[in-house]
Amino acid sequence: MYRLEKSQAAVAMLAAALSAPAQIENPILPGFNPDPTICRVDSDYYICTSSFTWYPGLPIYRSRDLRHWEKVANAIDRPGMVTLDGVRDKDGVWAPTLRHHGGKWYLFCNVSNGGNFYITANDVRGPWSDPVFIKGAPGIDPDIFWDDDGRSYLLANTGKFPGRKHPASTAIWIQEIDLATGQLLGERSYIATGHAFNAKYAEGAHLYKIDGRYVLTVAEGGTDFNHAVTLFTSRNLMGPYIPQQVNPVLSQRQFGHGSPLQCVGHADMVQTGPGQWYAVALGKRMVDGRHSFTRETFICPVVIQDGEFIFNPGRGGMTMEVEAPALPESPVALPPDSDAFDGPELLGYWHFNRIPHTRFHALDGGSLLLTPQPETIDSLVCPAMLMRRVRSHRYTAQTLMGFRPRREGERAGLVLHRNSTAYVALLRTVGGLAVVESGRVTKTVPYGASDVVMRLRADGMEAVLEYGPTEADMREAARVSLVGLADDGKLNRFNGLGVGVYATTSGKKARGQARFDYFAYADN
Repeated sequence: MYRLEKSQAAVAMLAAALSAPAQIENPILPGFNPDPTICRVDSDYYICTSSFTWYPGLPIYRSRDLRHWEKVANAIDRPGMVTLDGVRDKDGVWAPTLRHHGGKWYLFCNVSNGGNFYITANDVRGPWSDPVFIKGAPGIDPDIFWDDDGRSYLLANTGKFPGRKHPASTAIWIQEIDLATGQLLGERSYIATGHAFNAKYAEGAHLYKIDGRYVLTVAEGGTDFNHAVTLFTSRNLMGPYIPQQVNPVLSQRQFGHGSPLQCVGHADMVQTGPGQWYAVALGKRMVDGRHSFTRETFICPVVIQDGEFIFNPGRGGMTMEVEAPALPESPVALPPDSDAFDGPELLGYWHFNRIPHTRFHALDGGSLLLTPQPETIDSLVCPAMLMRRVRSHRYTAQTLMGFRPRREGERAGLVLHRNSTAYVALLRTVGGLAVVESGRVTKTVPYGASDVVMRLRADGMEAVLEYGPTEADMREAARVSLVGLADDGKLNRFNGLGVGVYATTSGKKARGQARFDYFAYADN
């Protein structure tokens, strides 16, 4: 009898497991992927995220099930589209809106030294047009909306508007735009300043028309602990926009600073083919109460109940697992995390920091060659550095480098980069190896051979740097704190963490090359 009961219980558990709704694991785009925007074309879903000073910029990802994502393009992919020289790491290109209308792709964005612009393409993979900069369009986070009559409208934010009462108050504005010329038309209307009476930093607006109503989502509170998404509706395009009763619709701030997920906000919504609604938003996974390394892209379902939009119903905020949509599972093939540099070009996850002025890298017979440049990591002009996104709090990065510097200032090696003032590196120098933390040499190690294996093992807020002649003969160079790369204090809270390779002459003319035989990355 006992065996029968056990067997029946097992069958019941199996049946329950098979009937349970599938889950999506968050974040869906781990690592540096903030400010997501999403749209659907037929059965394909596309997300574009901010890139700030990383180049190529504005990565675009594709999925068919909202679970599995592959990168298919970078919309900013050639010199001359934007200029990133001299801009701070917290600036650059951010907060895009990606839409498809009338058979054409539109991507609206902001670049800190040029203002709001848009680019277009017939294929999401490109080529994308040169930017059209919108004259007289203040603020950031531009959004585009087409009404039923085909007329197009631009939305953005501004700190200068009638009736402003609070120092950090900003307003969302809307104005018609001629997309053939980029000219704004007619009068500008100010339609929201946030849900709260004293709301800060209303931004990241997206406008939809759903069931005959205009639906406006807004980011509010700033991209920190008080970040949130609020929602407004109106029967008329120009307003008034009334906050719905359920607000904020998405936020982690009500959970307090102890929550392992924080800063959720800046959302965009999409309706699936079967009719379900989902929202993507940025968020930060915490380590020891710190914003450890970046803003990532999360997703949650949205339902409409009694006319009110409910985000992630039953949860009260973003969660690490959410119910998947009624879509067939569609895995994608991703590039290998270990790059042997044996292809005709770099794998798609590599990025520069700012736009190179000269080609300083080459692939040669299974090796990556970097020609050291005068620029250093600290420079606001592109250094000879290639990096990829860090996706986890625990990871290992390793490379085999061949480099023999001839004079002081020539350095090359492994780098963990947050920005020009916050990084950790293990570099080959004239005297051996140097551990460099945010511009300071904190330790030196004698080393004479040309070839050296370099490894970084990160665990939360700490990392170990190791070196050796072979992978089987490794020694510890230093244990370093990564607190200086987190979002604490004066460090910017916008760009993300990358790990990669680097070579410099520290202001002198380039000569020689650093050879990297492979680069291996693994989440632990």
